[in-house]
Amino acid sequence: MIDFLRGQVAHLENEYVVLDVQGIGYRVFCPNPYAFAAKSQDTITVYTHHHVRDDAILLFGFPTREEQKLFRKLIEVSGIGPRVALGILSGGNPDTVVAAIHQENISFLTKLPGIGKKTAQRMILDLKDKLEGMGGMASLFDPVPAASVAFEDGTPGWPEAREGLKALGYTDPELDRVWNKLKDQVSQDEAVDSVMKKALKLLYAG
Repeated sequence: MIDFLRGQVAHLENEYVVLDVQGIGYRVFCPNPYAFAAKSQDTITVYTHHHVRDDAILLFGFPTREEQKLFRKLIEVSGIGPRVALGILSGGNPDTVVAAIHQENISFLTKLPGIGKKTAQRMILDLKDKLEGMGGMASLFDPVPAASVAFEDGTPGWPEAREGLKALGYTDPELDRVWNKLKDQVSQDEAVDSVMKKALKLLYAG
């Protein structure tokens, strides 16, 4: 199993990053590939899950061990495959997802991509006792469903996406500039992960 890769970002797409590891390009599917854009000139470590099926061999990658561990827990749940698990991580902060499972917050979980009520119930049943020690202090607080956030200019996704981008090291002036470019490109019902990916693409392009 390939547990991690260390190299430089060679290429970015909406769904994956290509990591150059000693001259070999590994395509790694990620929750938010453009999160690696700020470090495109650096040698980075991507924690991976090596997934093998009859028709494909795939790598899924994450910037932290915590996300890697949560991804592996998620795909143990019946009805959640790697693509859905990736969507969960792109649609919600890992700490918040863990908190929602601990608190049995079905309302929050069903707002994540690909998750219906039955799957949310299975997530709680299967994972609540398996996520001890994960999620930092988030389990002490109520997770905020994305749909309940008051968005700037009535546009969904931006404030939560902005906080995620600030956590990646982008400054307020940079984010103000990108919002001026982005606000006409997002729809009223656009998901947070989609808004964040579009913002990262603009930031990466300069």
